[in-house]
Amino acid sequence: MPRMKTTLLAAMIMFASVGTARAGGQPNSIGVGAELQISGVGGLSINYDAGKFHAGGFFGYFDPQGPNNSTVDVGGRFFFHIASTATSDFSLGGSIGIENANDANNPNNRHTDVFLEPSFQIRAFIVSNVALSFTGGIVIGAADISELDLTSNTSGRVTGMAGIHYYF
Repeated sequence: MPRMKTTLLAAMIMFASVGTARAGGQPNSIGVGAELQISGVGGLSINYDAGKFHAGGFFGYFDPQGPNNSTVDVGGRFFFHIASTATSDFSLGGSIGIENANDANNPNNRHTDVFLEPSFQIRAFIVSNVALSFTGGIVIGAADISELDLTSNTSGRVTGMAGIHYYF
């Protein structure tokens, strides 16, 4: 029983020291969640909201079944808020993402793709501290610095991706 009392005491101290969550879109709020770029690169993410803009980064690690096929994604984004309401904002900005993966045709050959994405983003706060985001724009991709591709998700169209963040 002493172990249970210690665990209960630790839990009570932790919950007592946690502050009230603030709404996103407020200066100095931090959001954690998941987000993908238009290119499909993404993963777990964190955002810092400064009120007039928000900036963030992401990290993804994917290792599907099979040998030599892991993928590592890392990147960052910056969006300046053009218009805001109490529960949403519209922003212009962009992101950069880097993906390191094995070549599908030759599993022993890794390649690095870099994606620049000028875009817009709409965030809607479904409750005061949870934001859903939609990002649309174009993809400028450099595949292992051997080619440059100016498309949108390799289809030639403007497309988008989504994300979700919980703000503290």
